[in-house]
Amino acid sequence: MSQQSLVEVNEYRFSQESLSEIRSNAYASSNWPLVYILSDRSTRRAYVGETTSALMRFSTHLKHIEKQSLTTVHVVSSDKFNKSATLDIESALIKYMAADGSFDLLNGNLGLVDHNYYQKEELYSQIFKQVWDKLTAQGLTKHSLESIDNSDVFKYSPYKSLSPDQRQSLIEIMRSLLDSEVKSLVVEGGAGTGKSVLAIFLFKLIHSEENDLNLREFDEEESELRELLAQVKERYPEPRMALVVPMSSFRATLKKAFRNVVGLHPDMVIGPAELARQRYDIVLVDESHRLRKRVNLGAYYGAFDKACLALGLDKHHCSEVDWVMQQSSKAIFFYDANQSIKPSDADESDFIAIKASPLTKLMKLESQFRVQGGMPYVRFIDALLNQQLENNQKFISSKYEFLLFDDMSALVKEIDLRNQRYGLSRLVAGYAWPWHSKKDHTKYDIEIDGVQLRWNSTNVDWINSKGSAVEVGCIHTTQGYDLNYTGLIFGHEIRYDRERDQIYIDKENYLDANGKQTVKNDAELKQYILNIYRTIMLRGIKGTFVYACDAGLRDYLREHIPSYSVVVIPAVKPAITLIPYVNAVPVYDLQAAAGGFSELQQVEHDKWVAVPEGTSVHKNLFACQVVGDSMNQVIPNGAMCLFTVNPAGSRNGKIVLVECMDTQDVGEGSRYTVKEYESTKASTEDEWRHTRIVLKPRSTDSSFAAIELNEGNSHQYRVVGEFVRVLSE
Repeated sequence: MSQQSLVEVNEYRFSQESLSEIRSNAYASSNWPLVYILSDRSTRRAYVGETTSALMRFSTHLKHIEKQSLTTVHVVSSDKFNKSATLDIESALIKYMAADGSFDLLNGNLGLVDHNYYQKEELYSQIFKQVWDKLTAQGLTKHSLESIDNSDVFKYSPYKSLSPDQRQSLIEIMRSLLDSEVKSLVVEGGAGTGKSVLAIFLFKLIHSEENDLNLREFDEEESELRELLAQVKERYPEPRMALVVPMSSFRATLKKAFRNVVGLHPDMVIGPAELARQRYDIVLVDESHRLRKRVNLGAYYGAFDKACLALGLDKHHCSEVDWVMQQSSKAIFFYDANQSIKPSDADESDFIAIKASPLTKLMKLESQFRVQGGMPYVRFIDALLNQQLENNQKFISSKYEFLLFDDMSALVKEIDLRNQRYGLSRLVAGYAWPWHSKKDHTKYDIEIDGVQLRWNSTNVDWINSKGSAVEVGCIHTTQGYDLNYTGLIFGHEIRYDRERDQIYIDKENYLDANGKQTVKNDAELKQYILNIYRTIMLRGIKGTFVYACDAGLRDYLREHIPSYSVVVIPAVKPAITLIPYVNAVPVYDLQAAAGGFSELQQVEHDKWVAVPEGTSVHKNLFACQVVGDSMNQVIPNGAMCLFTVNPAGSRNGKIVLVECMDTQDVGEGSRYTVKEYESTKASTEDEWRHTRIVLKPRSTDSSFAAIELNEGNSHQYRVVGEFVRVLSE
């Protein structure tokens, strides 16, 4: 079954002499809206643009000092294109190509546009997927859209379109940086309102060259923003800036995001204690509701006291909020009082005092970026936990799966299915079970309805760690992170009294010692625990599945949450002289290969194939014919493809050639198979290790099955090459 092609991607040399060839492209010569990519493989630089005057635009680029050095142009065209569509596809390519990492983009990535238009979802989202597959086939991209969507580099990056309230807040922040009467700013916003993205966007903006920026997203505010940026750069020519992140796990994630953004550096992301080392011009604090005071700090007491001493502050009467204020000329707090979850969090009164100061500017973020249920879902969760709903009032949305489960095994199964389909689907629970498996990995911590589960095996980046898909996380391993689906377990510490019609806390079953020591009264503890569950219920982008251990609480939730019933998820369906290793690479006959891959490399090659002009040729490159339809969304059946041997770097989301040591790929009838490589890794400061590895087909024929590697069969498969591009069909 072939997929209808809605778009063309044509490749040309990018030179003055090649304009006549490009003129033969009907779309380029007729002022039709199109998208284009200029690139150079040797320098790994590229530029993405859109235009209705392709030949004129290309002529202009050929006079540009940087763009004239690019060697190839890919013209993306379709008879379905209009101006809105090409603007949208251009923006999407900038976002995804920047995260893909195959090229460093010359674009100023802060002018992205995100707007609705006719048939955007029904037609143009499909067109963009075809564009991406064709670019992968031609060697411009490597990772799948799905793997990029789930990557931290993409989620926490400035390559996003800002909402109107984010844009307004950004401009107010820039004004405040220039206002000598403003010492601090408080940007309030609930979970999923884009506080982290706005903070990183500000970093990227200030660390970008003004001439490289495309700020058309800001419409009539563009000129003001450019003027403000020029003044900020004049005021702070080499700004000392830091992004303070209180939670160590989330801090490590944002460091990783900064590492992949041109102009930013992981060292710009710091913990609160590092403020004692130097003073900063500008300090931004993400998740500032998690800044701490000297209460229930456990092993952190020593570092807290040391920092207070270095800063000359009374350790008994200050908090990390005071550290920020003292060590910055401008302090920007991204804050949500409803995400304060334990007694060690700084008092709300600290922020009330800052907000009341005449030296403080206040801002508010309202737009909901994370949960697809939007603000109606957020407001519903607030009302649900605070018992403010009408009788039998339920939240039902075609955009968001919100379901209550009576069977724990069904919840575990459905989260596993969502994880297989979408990734990043995890079980999360309240802290109502002891952590036996921390010391004895053979023990289980949680047992419900005969289902045995273990707590998270690591506190560092647990969501992306090995084994997290079969473990249960808690608030401390999920706050600040995005999930696609959350499987939430209300523990025995939160119950419902039918006679009093009231949610109450069973303090004896709340086992987070640091979460309840020094708590003054039951109402205070209840608020902390409600904040915990509220925060967890706002993690899931696509859905939240709920189970309550307490029967009374389950009855209360059933009145307001639709009950689960079995849901079936559909399966994911002119002649030239060839000079070896100059303009040609050897062809390996995989179908005829009797020995292993090493034998193919050792034989004398009598067949060579040309590679496209501009390709950097080396002896690790080879070509082979890919037979079969298991990858026909990217690689047509019978296509000659270019591969590289033993490439460096992560394979996740890339297409690879795999040698099946003791078997054959059933679909392709060969001991070699081409599939998309999907894996997750667990990482620490010292090492990383693989978790689940799946070799996925990318086919229009749903009968092709994925191959999952495990301890029992992983020795049978060996990755021997990484797909570069299709050479010929």
